[in-house]
Amino acid sequence: MTSILVTGGTGTLGRPTVAHLLASGHSVRVLSRRFASADTSTSQPERVIGDLTTGAGLAAAVDGTDVIVHLATSLGRRDVQQARNLLAALPGTPHVVVMSIVGIDQIPVAYYRHKLTVEHLVADSGVPYTIQRATQFHNLLDRIFTAERFLPALLAPAVTLQPIAVEDVAVRLGELVTQPPINGHAPDIGGPERRPVPELAHAWSPRRRVVALRLPSKIFRAYASGSALVDGTPYGHTTFEDYLGAKA
Repeated sequence: MTSILVTGGTGTLGRPTVAHLLASGHSVRVLSRRFASADTSTSQPERVIGDLTTGAGLAAAVDGTDVIVHLATSLGRRDVQQARNLLAALPGTPHVVVMSIVGIDQIPVAYYRHKLTVEHLVADSGVPYTIQRATQFHNLLDRIFTAERFLPALLAPAVTLQPIAVEDVAVRLGELVTQPPINGHAPDIGGPERRPVPELAHAWSPRRRVVALRLPSKIFRAYASGSALVDGTPYGHTTFEDYLGAKA
């Protein structure tokens, strides 16, 4: 049985990851800023207190762990300081598994620059590590389309994406925690289908009018060139329609 600490264990990816790790028989801790528990049952993770932003409590939270699965994100520049604090608190050399995003070294999004800096920090830290990049989650597209629910039409960039289910990513992370550190990037993973975003928008709301957008920007050109796609056999199995059906 492997002792694993998951940061971001209550988030979109964290919840299915923790559930999968527990079901696989691992001892799982979830980092929490406010709530701790001594529950070490096989059905619930142990919650330990620690603050990635300030570093408070992290040394105790990571003590005795074999693997750190770092999923926490502030969706901004705080990710960099949080990664520094986590690495500084590590006792010895546990395997650090870091979740990242396909194409962050090619797509000039501010958040992606912070994620790329985190990758570099981990690589330069001297700890055994594995970086796993994945394509956009189904949930992200769902949130984007939901934010447009009151518009007369859905606005969708005319680019192709390869969305993946968080449950499929959780399975991959479960594989990585049982394998030796790569000390580099694991092969990128993506969903089972490459789909134009306007087509995904139509699947999300078949009765709505969809307007395909072409934007004169470096970000749009990077996505349009395929920087967010993964070559080779897809890893994920859940399609966007599968996700929508399960949600309904």
